[in-house]
Parts: sequence; structure tokens; C-alpha cells
Amino acid sequence: MSQISAEQKQALGKVAVLMGGTAAEREVSLVSGAAVLAGLQHKGVDAHGIDVTGPESLSQLIDGGFDRVFIVLHGRGGEDGAMQGALEILALPYTGSGVLGSAIGMDKFRTKLLWNAIGLPTPAYRMVRKAADLDAVAELGFPLMVKPAQEGSSIGMAKVTSAGQLRGAWEAAAKYDANVLVEQWITGSEYTAAVVGDEAMPVIRLETDSDFYDYEAKYESDETRYLIPSGLSDEKEREAQKLALEAYSAVGASGWGRVDLMMDESGNFWLLEVNTVPGMTSHSLVPMAAQARGIDFDSLVVRILEQTLEDDSEVNA
Repeated sequence: MSQISAEQKQALGKVAVLMGGTAAEREVSLVSGAAVLAGLQHKGVDAHGIDVTGPESLSQLIDGGFDRVFIVLHGRGGEDGAMQGALEILALPYTGSGVLGSAIGMDKFRTKLLWNAIGLPTPAYRMVRKAADLDAVAELGFPLMVKPAQEGSSIGMAKVTSAGQLRGAWEAAAKYDANVLVEQWITGSEYTAAVVGDEAMPVIRLETDSDFYDYEAKYESDETRYLIPSGLSDEKEREAQKLALEAYSAVGASGWGRVDLMMDESGNFWLLEVNTVPGMTSHSLVPMAAQARGIDFDSLVVRILEQTLEDDSEVNA
């Protein structure tokens, strides 16, 4: 496997790969981070892993003489703009979305507010902050999807098929976030579109024996099916990619990420959410989509990292 040139290595300098964190997705982030670190090192990048466990991790960045950062922190503290803000203060270029795009992308409620405002299709929903708010939810009809407004990897999510299940699902989701989103269920097929730079990768169709693409289906099950090509017609594939890019841009996301969507039984697409630091494990979708485009994992992580060189040129302009 070819390594990067001496000029590229010098330009990239010393790289910190941030992983772990203190959010519910810590274990997934550690696996993702280890894969990214290995991929960069395979290509000859001077990359070093940092397990983010608290404020002391910033001292490691300051004292370590790093030139840029690859963020592989999933969930709060790493995907929500907090780490991005700290790196802005430290004047360290980093991968992925900036503070605003990260913060909005992490907040499913505000993401939907934005999409609704500009006319992008997303399932109807209600925000539930207290038990009394549940009274207005039934008008959406059943089944419903219950999810924490700011959590990833399908953590705390549940499908609800009757009013009797609603309160229990809300209480379970509220353990992760005081703001819980209850969303209209879309019957149909689930798809995801990875974005690298300004390009949408081939769309992936997700098939699972579970009710939806939950945590087990994402990270543990060997029965989940990933279809590339997706089975969509060329026209519908382009439609999904265009919609994903519009949705991604609308929240201010940049660099790389993933947009999840459904297609209902009438062939209409519905946007679910944006992931600004998606998983990079053996089951992960961005590497899978890139591979279908002919980009191997190691080349993908270098491509994502090289986007930070544009930040350097902007600073030096």
C-alpha cells in the first residue's frame, strides 16, 4: 500500500487523533479512533492517539506540539461543537464540521426546525420535555419513533406501536436527554448517504431484522445487510444524493459526514438526521460507501485529514 509523499507528510505534520470521550458512545469511538489512527499510520502520517477523558486531554494537545487534529469523538463533547470550539481557541485545524454545524447536527430538534423552514422533507414530530407533553403526541398516529434529541448511535431510541408503550419509551429516552423527540414512523426502506468534501458517495440501503437500524444492528450484528448498489434507479439515487447534500449543507455541516433517510412506500424520501462524526468501525457506513467509489479506508482517512490543509491556507491568506 503506497504511503503519502514526503511533501504531504511534512504539510500534515504531527496529527492528534481524538477518540473515546465521556459520552454514551465512548466504546464505539475508541474502536473508530483506533481504526483511523492505524489507517493514517499505514499511510505514513505522524499520527498519535489521544483518549479524551476530561479537560486534561486539552493539555496533551497543547503540550504535544500537534499541527492538526482528526476528531473521531462520537456524541456529546466531541460531535456537538464543544471540542470544535476548544480547538478553535487553540488555533488547531481539525477535521469535519465547525462549531455551528456540529452543534446543530447533534441536535435533532433544531435540525428538523431548519429543514422544515426551508422545505426539506422530514417526518412530523413533537418535542416532549415533561409527561404532560405526551398528551399531544398521539395525534401523530402510531407507530412512532422515540429518541433523545441529542444522542447518537440509536442510543435510547425505541419504536412505539401503542399509547400504552409511550410513557415507558419516553422515560427510557429521557435518561439520555431531557429533550425527547417523538417522530412519525415512516414505513419503507432505510438509506444513508455519506458525504466527503462536497461529494455524496454511493447510497447504501440498510436491511435489518430489527424494527429499525438500532445499536445492535449498527455495531454488533452480523445479520445486518448493506446493499451497494442500493437498488434504487439511477434517477432515485441521484435524488437521494442531492437531498442529502442539501440537508447536510442546511445545518452548516462540512468536511465529511452522513445523512440518514427513509423512502416510503410511495417512493418519497424523508430526512432523518445528520451525523457529523460518523462511525469508522468495521461495520461503519462511510468507509463502505467510499470503498464502493474505489477509495480504500486508509486513503479515505488521509483525504479527510487533508481537508484541514485548506484551513491552513485560509489562516495564512
